[in-house]
Amino acid sequence: MSDRVTKRLLTILATTALYGIPATAEAQALSAEEAKALRDELASLKQRLETLEKRLGASEVAASDPPAAPAPAPTPRLAATPAPTETRIEWKGSPQFLSGDRRFKVKGRLQVDAGYVSPPPRSTDRGYGFSSEFRRIRLGGEGDLGGGVGYKLELELSDNSVDLVDSFVTYETGPLTLSLGNQNQFQSLDELIGDTSGSFMERAAFTDAFNFERRLGLAASYRKGPWLMQAGIFADDVAALSNSSDGPAGGDENNSYGFDGRLVHARQVGDVLFHLGASAHWRALNRTAEQTTRYRQRPYLHSTNSRILATPALAVSEELHYGAEIAAVRNRWHLAAEAHWLKAVRVGQPDPTFFGGYVELGYFLTGGDTRAYKNGIFDRSPPKSGITNGGFGSVQLNLRYDYLDLVDSMINGGNQRALLFGVIWTPVNYLRLNMNYGRMKYQTPALEEFGIDVAGMRMELDF
Repeated sequence: MSDRVTKRLLTILATTALYGIPATAEAQALSAEEAKALRDELASLKQRLETLEKRLGASEVAASDPPAAPAPAPTPRLAATPAPTETRIEWKGSPQFLSGDRRFKVKGRLQVDAGYVSPPPRSTDRGYGFSSEFRRIRLGGEGDLGGGVGYKLELELSDNSVDLVDSFVTYETGPLTLSLGNQNQFQSLDELIGDTSGSFMERAAFTDAFNFERRLGLAASYRKGPWLMQAGIFADDVAALSNSSDGPAGGDENNSYGFDGRLVHARQVGDVLFHLGASAHWRALNRTAEQTTRYRQRPYLHSTNSRILATPALAVSEELHYGAEIAAVRNRWHLAAEAHWLKAVRVGQPDPTFFGGYVELGYFLTGGDTRAYKNGIFDRSPPKSGITNGGFGSVQLNLRYDYLDLVDSMINGGNQRALLFGVIWTPVNYLRLNMNYGRMKYQTPALEEFGIDVAGMRMELDF
């Protein structure tokens, strides 16, 4: 557009805007060509004004909004944190804490005994008659650390001394379990059964007479189907190893060791559980000529320290012993029997072989109760109806014939035949009242023959 036309257009617009006077005269003075150019210019200006109005409106809206927050800085990527595992508590006689595959349980045991042993003829030993004691006071704990690693640690007050009992670390992977520490060897069914799960106040006579005890060692158990295989290598008991005295009796000079193995086959046939077992054991005592061994036994009750059966002190260099086991459970009934032989090897002298064994029959008077069995031994048997849910608990009757012979190869330690009767009342799980009576017949090392009576009662709390 020419400057002349532009000036005229501005004049027309200004006149119209200021005075409201139509610019008709000015418009008529334009030529046709100039008028067309003016119309085109007006249309272009109109379009530009509309575009400018839209832009101005958008700017006003944006200005009325609050300023946008600056974009946050990117958060660094961290390793994923696992969700916390819930810890729960169960009650199994005492609190048991569980968190994932980790577990801890407080353990304890309290046994209070009272009993009577009639004195042998012409005996003036005041150890016979009435006696009572805390048989065991035990406290400890057990648990799992995860990954198959577990542990157990228990201290026991017994015979006026505090000793380590089950104190070991375990590792379990599939059917294999390894354990390292102070633990039972695999010597006998009756020895391996817990003293709060047994049928009588005391175990079979041969288990004590043959010096069965926990020892420091490494053991392995393998389970496959009905088979259980157990084996281990063991040193001596913890008290003997930690003896701080000098000389042959000192623990630092104790280098005894032994190997133990046990094989069990347990199978359910119909409503009957059958158990067959066998064990073998060899031990090198590695003692000096001054250190001797005796095999002896109390008249059943532990609360008396008197012994009727006892061998003389023997210079034993090795021990070899082996045993056989049989047991069965059918509903309320159970049967168990064992035979065990111990050969005491002596240098340059005859090697006596001693024998012990028992046969036992048990029956629950209360319906629904049965003898529990687990991992090759009898286990705790909770009552079906305890006093906490309106029942009476369980009542079990047990009968046992127990035999021990410590006579062989010119060694006369005497022999014992015992007929024992027991009643166990379990009012609630983890608590039992065990009442026993026995008629004992002896042939002593002095070749005397006589009989005595024993009676005892034990309250036992185990958790």
